[in-house]
Amino acid sequence: MTSTTKRIAVIPGDGIGKEVIPAALKVIEASGAAVDFTHFDWGADRYLADGTTVPPDGFATLARDFEAIFLGAFGDPRVKSNIHAKEILLGMRFKMDLYANVRPVRLLEASLCPLKGIEPADIDFVVIRENTEGAYVDSGGIFKQGTSDEIAVQEDINTRKGVERIIRFAFEYCKSEKKADGSARSRVLLCDKSNAMTYAGSLWQRVFKEVSAEYPQFKAEHMYVDALCTQMVRDPRQFDVIVTNNMFGDIISDLGAGLQGGLGMAASGNIHPGKTSMFEPVHGSAPPLAGQNVANPIGSILTAAMMLRHLGFTTQSSRIEAAVLEAVRQKQTTADVGGGLGTRESAEWIASRIARS
Repeated sequence: MTSTTKRIAVIPGDGIGKEVIPAALKVIEASGAAVDFTHFDWGADRYLADGTTVPPDGFATLARDFEAIFLGAFGDPRVKSNIHAKEILLGMRFKMDLYANVRPVRLLEASLCPLKGIEPADIDFVVIRENTEGAYVDSGGIFKQGTSDEIAVQEDINTRKGVERIIRFAFEYCKSEKKADGSARSRVLLCDKSNAMTYAGSLWQRVFKEVSAEYPQFKAEHMYVDALCTQMVRDPRQFDVIVTNNMFGDIISDLGAGLQGGLGMAASGNIHPGKTSMFEPVHGSAPPLAGQNVANPIGSILTAAMMLRHLGFTTQSSRIEAAVLEAVRQKQTTADVGGGLGTRESAEWIASRIARS
């Protein structure tokens, strides 16, 4: 391993994660990127064997010894509480302060979009989701549980620091990242529900106004989340960079995945600039599909490309993206996106395409 080699922690997790992550590793190897993989067995099998979700020094080890983390999916019907998934995935996001969840939404082939008259050039936007606050911090409680008077409170936590840094991240992303056709990004849209959630909404609105003033070259826009969902299925052409809170980002990014062919096509990164960041395909562990060689590996492969670009391997990332595009066009894919190949075979076709490029 040379001094320029990047160290990547690999955690396949559960279910189809154990199939799509190894498939993506083959593609990374074919790209020629100078990386070194270290595998971790965190997941349901480890939890059921010895009760370990994350070892005591687990997150510290990842932050100290690796430049990136490549993560699979979590969830196993044998673990009814899903405690291992919560402690590994959410624990990683919160404890490693991976505050920016970046979800590109790009259509590769017109036939994959459920909307009529939409071409690939029409859908190329990104959802930037605050990843460490909001309704997912598990703050709140239950009172008089099991009675007719039961009360459940779930707090939505928003800090000035958290809101400001994710909004600034969105504008910086708009400045540094181009669209697939090479054109510059030009607009940042704040998505909230400030007409109903007035306290949190006020904070997001005020900070967005202040930060956007520092980036006059970009158009600053706003849309309520319910209107945004309507517009995403009515005319997705209008979107560029969307920034929003944890819960709304979770919802609208999955809706965006539906526009590009499903969750099996969707990539994501959980990023803290300058620190060890984590990259994961956004689909679940899909236990009914596990072990059948039918899961779509493209989400994990595009996530791998996203990770390589983040690590500075721009050429290798572009080669992977080009090979994926060709696989989709030639139907060298799994059945969910029009092909007839298995998980391994689809990834092998993409890897061989890279090797020939």
